[in-house]
Amino acid sequence: TQVHTIIPGVQLSLEVNRCGGLPHAGYQIRRHFVVLAGTEKVYIDGQMMQRGADQDYIINYNTAEVTFTAKRMITQDSRIQIEFEYSNQNYLNANLYLYNETNFGNKLKLRFAVFSNSDARNSPINQTLDADQKKFLFSIGDSVNKAFYPNAPIDTLGSSAILYKKIDTTYIAANGFVFHDSIYVYSVNPNVTLYNLSFADVGVGNGDYIPNLNGVNGNVYIWVAPINGQKQGQFEAAQFLVTPKTKRVMTLGADYNISKHTMLTTDLATSHYDVNTLSSLGKSADNGAAERVLLKNVHPFTSKDSLRLTSVFSYEHVDATFNPIEPFRSVEFSRNWGLPLQVQLLPQSESLSSASFELSDKKKNFVKYEFSSYDRGSSFRGISNAVSSNREIKGWHINDAISFSKSNSDTAKGYYLKPSIDIFKKFSKLADYTFGIGYLAERNDINNKLTDTASASSFAYQSFQAYIKSPEQKPNHWGLNYTRRENYYPYGKELVKGDISNNIALTTQFLKNKHEQLRISATYRDLQVLDTIATAQKSDKSILARVEYLVNEWKGLVVGNVFYEVGSGQEQKKTFSYLEVPAGTGQYAWIDLNNDGIQQLNEFVLAQFPDQAKFIRIYTPTNDYIKANYNTLNYSITINPKAIIDLKKSEGIKNIVGRMSLQSSLQLNQKQQANGLVQLNPLRKTSLTDTSLITRTSIFTNTFSFNKVSPKWGFDLNNSQNTSKTLLTYGYESRALKE
Repeated sequence: TQVHTIIPGVQLSLEVNRCGGLPHAGYQIRRHFVVLAGTEKVYIDGQMMQRGADQDYIINYNTAEVTFTAKRMITQDSRIQIEFEYSNQNYLNANLYLYNETNFGNKLKLRFAVFSNSDARNSPINQTLDADQKKFLFSIGDSVNKAFYPNAPIDTLGSSAILYKKIDTTYIAANGFVFHDSIYVYSVNPNVTLYNLSFADVGVGNGDYIPNLNGVNGNVYIWVAPINGQKQGQFEAAQFLVTPKTKRVMTLGADYNISKHTMLTTDLATSHYDVNTLSSLGKSADNGAAERVLLKNVHPFTSKDSLRLTSVFSYEHVDATFNPIEPFRSVEFSRNWGLPLQVQLLPQSESLSSASFELSDKKKNFVKYEFSSYDRGSSFRGISNAVSSNREIKGWHINDAISFSKSNSDTAKGYYLKPSIDIFKKFSKLADYTFGIGYLAERNDINNKLTDTASASSFAYQSFQAYIKSPEQKPNHWGLNYTRRENYYPYGKELVKGDISNNIALTTQFLKNKHEQLRISATYRDLQVLDTIATAQKSDKSILARVEYLVNEWKGLVVGNVFYEVGSGQEQKKTFSYLEVPAGTGQYAWIDLNNDGIQQLNEFVLAQFPDQAKFIRIYTPTNDYIKANYNTLNYSITINPKAIIDLKKSEGIKNIVGRMSLQSSLQLNQKQQANGLVQLNPLRKTSLTDTSLITRTSIFTNTFSFNKVSPKWGFDLNNSQNTSKTLLTYGYESRALKE
């Protein structure tokens, strides 16, 4: 059985319209993993996005990289959270799921479910544990983030791998004393004892080694001395051992209809999560429970508007040690209480009480009031009041809401205020155009009791918007939106205005003509920084645009498409190495240019003969990114005279032309170091030696065909020009090919 691990609420560091690889949050530290297709949930500002090139984002499941389309501009103000699953099978595994639901008439419904997932601790798949390693895993208990087992085997094969020698060194500790230590240093000296090491990423500031980009074929690491007792590296000469785990969740629920309009719902859940079944230490936090009680009453009023009052009372309690299968809180839950992201909080017991009253009618007009009380452990208590409504008055649609939360903890106290309103109307006398305005603000004012200053988690902003759009149901439609946002940052005891941004967004689609269709989406953003002390942001101007054009004219004589996109984002640095394979199965050959016997990256070339092809190149993505502006231009066009010439009835030149066809296509993608506005002209001549050019891929292909449809004879003339430039950790690699 394949094991799927769910990662809840990962929050990404942002650049305009491109995110880096998804970080792995949780117990097991891994840099590379494959996201299971279709399991991701992407949220921006609490709203779930849709996957697709014509929607909000696309994702590369192999590299776990999310790219947002031109439909939505991503800025430092955007709140992005992503939940996803990935394959995590390291042991033989048993998975069990059982669910049963029973109805007792129309009064009572009982639900029961069991989920169990267990690793066979004596049957690992990707690793072999010896007695010492099992003893080590027993000693760490549930602290599986510390499962880095020191491993330094002596090289006995004389291989061409990266090898190290052990030397002694000294460094000054935090207490001022000089400490002696043994470290590993890269070496090619065959006269000393060499070690074949593997290095594990233990996190910045937790290791003693860092990568050394010296051009050698493979990853080389060097030791860096601690400063004042604080480690300066990110890697350790160790092997990360994956522990066997067991997880069980049981739920029991009931729905009881007290009357025709009143229902009582109860749920009880227990969980058992042992992250290290090889150890009996630290098991007090393995078991947890959660309970919920909800009472709902719908009271109808006798009136022509079908008014009804919906009242809901609920209470839930969650143990600090309860571990659900999937997140059950909304993605913005902790933010609405002025707390950090849920996954950044230490587990504590939670109690949530709420009462809400909603008056609604059959036209979907409503007004709602909700009171909530939230206790987190013994150190946090919050109270929230929220009012929201939706109504239509003489064609004007008004959606408004306001919530106010007040919180108090051992170290801080404050409040969270969020008002919003959206007013719009469709004017029938103006061709059904819609005009609207909106206002949204948030203020999270948290005061640190110890320093009597604004907490670093405090923030505030207010956003104004105005928009106009034509009827979206028509094939030709467009919309224009203007947004102004003001951000406030903590400084001393106050929140001060740090920057102002003005956004203009245009969307249009011309689809009425079935032979030619055009789609345009463009956003312009002007960021003005007012206080460089309150914020580290810099004034900037950004453009994000996308144009798609489709043509099919003259019965198919000319068929083609053009795609153009510009924007800003990030480009990921990559490392690569060459791996030796059986002769004839690779692509590259090694030529020892300096006769030192060391494989260096600049000594590998494309093999000229099959017996020399002994190496393949393997790319590895890193967590390093560089800010970049990008533009893309793709076109494909086919000219087929046969669409309008009947070969059976034509003669002479006309028949010859009818047998011809021409195809032309261009794929041009380039990214340059961000320096002001993006370069709008993708055809501007840029040399591959230009240091501001990060990556560039150009594939230009032309094909002339004659008598292509004949089964007897015909010929094709092809011309292809390919150029590329790629950003690597040690520099750039450029290529050019003409055929």
